Order: sequence, then C-alpha cells, then structure tokens
Amino acid sequence: MVRFAAILAALLVSTNAAQAQEEKRAMDITSKAELKTVDGPEEFFTGKATITGQFQREEPSRVSGAIVHFEPGARTAWHTHPAGQTLIVTEGVGWTQIAGGPKFEFHAGDILWCPAEHKHWHGATPLEAMTHIAIQESVNGTPVTWMEKVTDEEYFAPLGKG
Repeated sequence: MVRFAAILAALLVSTNAAQAQEEKRAMDITSKAELKTVDGPEEFFTGKATITGQFQREEPSRVSGAIVHFEPGARTAWHTHPAGQTLIVTEGVGWTQIAGGPKFEFHAGDILWCPAEHKHWHGATPLEAMTHIAIQESVNGTPVTWMEKVTDEEYFAPLGKG
C-alpha cells in the first residue's frame, strides 16, 4: 500500500509539472523589441500619429488594442466602438469629444471610457503630444467603425466645462 501511494504521489507530481510547463508555453509575451510601429492611416488620422503593438486576441476573447502616439495637433477621425473603448493615457495632454457634447481635456495618468456606439474623437492638443493605450472589444469581428475626419473648427472649439 505504501508503494502504491508513493507511485501515485510521483505520478501527481509529474502531471502537475507537465501542466505547469504547458501553462508556461501557453503564455504569449511579445517583447518591446518585437513590437511593430506603423503610421496611423491618413484616412483615419489628421496629423502625425503612430500605432505600436496593435493586437487582436483570438476567440473566445474579443479584446484588441494598441499604443497610439499623437504628435501635437494630431487626432483621430470621428469613430465608434461597438462595445466601447478604454483609453489609458501614458504621456502628454489630449482632447476628446463625443458628438453633440463638449470637448474635454485629459492628462497623463487619466483613464477615459467611451461607451458603446458613441461617436467620438481623441488626439493631442495643438502644443503637446499625447500617448495612450487603447483597449476595445470586437463585435461581429469589428472593433471600430471609422467616419469623417474632425474639422479644424471642431478641433479648435472651446473646451467644455466640467
């Protein structure tokens, strides 16, 4: 009986070690050196914006995201996200606006939430660059719907109170 217990214990340890190895292999780590940076497409951005480390997770996850850097004056076009969007601001100062609402300023360290299907834009201020991590989910395979560009009149409108 003691021998059986020892064999069973050894088998469990071996199984747990194999599971731990499989879990290590299942983790996906992309090093900073491997991240690709591309220019934000002209049809979706005004000014100089770059997108780094863009990703879309496989199902059952619906999460996608990227690090987006905006040079002073750069901004997105109007767009919506079917499941909303979170922006984690890592550097600089930016502006954002939901269609029909006031324009707001945000700063490094702020976290923004734009609800699902709300038409909005975001970008740097005219004098300061801004970088954020954008996180959103896809619905029916789509994380974003792009629309018309933000006009200079919309971009330079006064900030809202709040």
